[in-house]
Amino acid sequence: MSLSKSIHKKSFFGMLITLGIVYGDIGTSPLYVMNAIVSDAGKFGNAKPEYIIGSISLIFWTLMLITTIKYVIIAMKADNNHEGGIFALYALVRKRGKWLVVPALIGGAALLADGTLTPAVTVTSAIEGLKGRTIGMINISNSQMMVLISVSIILFVLFLTQRFGTAAIGRSFGPIMLLWFVFLGVAGVINIGPHWDILRAISPLYAIEILFSPVNKAGIFILGSIFLATTGAEALYSDMGHVGKANIYWTWPFVFAMLMLNYFGQGVWMLNNYNNPAFTHMSDINPFYEMVPQNFQLFAIIIATLAAVIASQALITGSFTLVNEAIILKFLPRLKITHPSKIRGQIYIGGVNWILFVLTMGIVWFFQTSQHMEAAYGLAITITMLMTTMLLYEFMRQKFSFGAGLAVLLGFGTLESVFLIASLTKFIHGGYLTLLLTLLILSVMYVWYFGNKRRESYVRDSEYVSLTDYVEQLQSLSHNQHFPIYATNLVYLAKVLPNDKYRVKRNVVSSILDQQPKRAKVYWFVTINETNEPFDSYYTVDLMGTENVVSVQLYLGFKKNQNVNSYLRQIIQDLISENVIETQKTCYGTNLNRTVGDFKYVIISQQLVDLGSNPEVKRWDQLLIGGRVLLQNITTSPAIWYGLEYSTVAEETDPLFTYRKYDIMFKQRRIINWKHKIKK
Repeated sequence: MSLSKSIHKKSFFGMLITLGIVYGDIGTSPLYVMNAIVSDAGKFGNAKPEYIIGSISLIFWTLMLITTIKYVIIAMKADNNHEGGIFALYALVRKRGKWLVVPALIGGAALLADGTLTPAVTVTSAIEGLKGRTIGMINISNSQMMVLISVSIILFVLFLTQRFGTAAIGRSFGPIMLLWFVFLGVAGVINIGPHWDILRAISPLYAIEILFSPVNKAGIFILGSIFLATTGAEALYSDMGHVGKANIYWTWPFVFAMLMLNYFGQGVWMLNNYNNPAFTHMSDINPFYEMVPQNFQLFAIIIATLAAVIASQALITGSFTLVNEAIILKFLPRLKITHPSKIRGQIYIGGVNWILFVLTMGIVWFFQTSQHMEAAYGLAITITMLMTTMLLYEFMRQKFSFGAGLAVLLGFGTLESVFLIASLTKFIHGGYLTLLLTLLILSVMYVWYFGNKRRESYVRDSEYVSLTDYVEQLQSLSHNQHFPIYATNLVYLAKVLPNDKYRVKRNVVSSILDQQPKRAKVYWFVTINETNEPFDSYYTVDLMGTENVVSVQLYLGFKKNQNVNSYLRQIIQDLISENVIETQKTCYGTNLNRTVGDFKYVIISQQLVDLGSNPEVKRWDQLLIGGRVLLQNITTSPAIWYGLEYSTVAEETDPLFTYRKYDIMFKQRRIINWKHKIKK
């Protein structure tokens, strides 16, 4: 969800919105982190005081080092025109080395994959609070099936409503999350009571000691559960562009304090009950709900469910944004993107929405309990954080110094590598699903990105011509009344290189002049250039010394949609108002006052023709290029991607490779049964 620029400045309203859309993931972590730590102990009775205090100390320093120092203090300095996230960071540093595309692809794929677990684990953790509860006169079943059905209904409604946008309900996110964080803090304080000695967990000594203590049966692998407390840090960085740095700087201390108060409160409850016979032998116990007084448990479950839904909503819209950036950076194939509301940047990608829904529902029913989901959660996101650290290394070198970059790489790289190693145990507990999904997404990204690069490397110079060599023919054809008008404005979406003698693909000129010539009043050649700025939107026009052969260079940021039809109409209006080109009034039509004539767009797509018979193309390149073309053919058509679904579009195909080598040396041997009648 993107909001107006007014909330980017520090304000109460801006901070309220920030609470609603930035902290959903990290803000719901108290629902399941301590539950996962109990699970690591084997049973609740094994969670001795040393284990409890050490675990909370690990949580505190994980949030301090990774979330606060790495992301809030350091990563947020790496803003790309106020935008954050791994792809925005890549766009900022990609000129420093071609290899940087690798961590960007891996990190983006892992972030998308791990996101499928966030709605599942948060909503399931919240609803499980109902199990076996007696609320008033109502005794709620202890059946997990009841939980699964409830979670499925909530998630289905959530994904179903995405196509309508969240402009209306989004206004309530901030107040609800403010109430949630206040509840977290108050619930923690109530339980801390006279046991403020729990604050000794702030000392890093307890965090270090517990990693090697015999009471910690999981050893260093306990960090896999501790890491769940900071999984939302990457999302915090990604959402920077929606609310601005200032509002995150001012709200994070409050959020951090409320989270830690709740963890301290859960820790005190555990210290008071670890030897309670009613809990000693339990392995599936959630201290978050247990510490809440009986009279407030229904409220706790309701507010936790709302917070979980908001966290899931933030994840879904964040996935749309991430995929959109990947598409424009040419990491993913084109997908149909719609705008469900007038809020800037709010988008909906139907294909992503329903794939995410199917995967999330599959995870809910496959794992069935939040405890099993927690065992698999967080593995992929550690990979994303490592990749972000590698990109931050280049940013710090570029912005500050080599020493600063090296400090970031060694410091956070080492820390996150330890978390990654500790999280590897999640692989056998279901983490393999997110890794498989990561590999699947990464494979698509790899084929699309590098298939495109390899395809370009095989394009011969002979396949290009200089557009200036054909300007005279185009002008002549435009005025030649022996040919019918094909269109008033004939538009080709084709890359023209003005700095290289207006070089253009030969098939573009051939499409106009060869076979049946296409006569138009104005020929437009539109080149779309992607910039490193997220919301760039400007153009240049070159009439090449004519009045009707126009080269347009569109410059669009990696967050801008490529609605060419709207852009071009505005450009023509600008040129007409400046008397650069003539008005295009019509004698017929429902609107005789219009000054812009009709359009016809021509899109030339390339198809593989017997690629395997070309000995010049290596086998691996054949697979990459073939896979890229296959993805192109099964995803959104160029017409829809360029916003031309309601325009007149002619799609032509052209062979990707023109290489053919045949023996065509024929000789006449004899003529059979041929009669030639001679006229008298």
